[in-house]
Amino acid sequence: MISTPRTTGPLVIRTALPSEAAAITELHVRARSTYYPDGLPFGDVDWVAAWRGSIERPEAHVLCAVRDGHLVGIASFRTADDAPTDTVHLFQFHVDPDRWRTGIGTALHAACVEQWRADGKRTASLGVHVDNERAQAFYARQGWVPAPEIPPVEGDHHLLLRYAVAGE
Repeated sequence: MISTPRTTGPLVIRTALPSEAAAITELHVRARSTYYPDGLPFGDVDWVAAWRGSIERPEAHVLCAVRDGHLVGIASFRTADDAPTDTVHLFQFHVDPDRWRTGIGTALHAACVEQWRADGKRTASLGVHVDNERAQAFYARQGWVPAPEIPPVEGDHHLLLRYAVAGE
């Protein structure tokens, strides 16, 4: 875990607290609503409980970006079940849509990479919605590339991307 919060100007990136699960859920829903115009899938999921579970899961990391006392970004990652120990999967990565293009995503991504290096990860993966061109462009700028070894499955709405976690 990141023991000392990363601070960039008024932006602080730190480990999320279980008490923040509701605020994290609100940001998650706002961000995902931008690329699911027909409504969010998994509407029957108790997202507050799911986020609290992720935060409390010992082998997982949930980072949050806070600016001026407001939650403005979140990232959730861990090694997926049955995956090699030197890999990590970025399950959720969201910035408040009202704060896009302000550097929050770049700073949050850098904090993720810092943690991956500290944890000895060599490869990261994520799934990005096929219609979310804004996110795809962001990830490309950060160095993510398509994972051709795992093409999208018929009917799947996500592209799998890979990131090589370089050492210091």
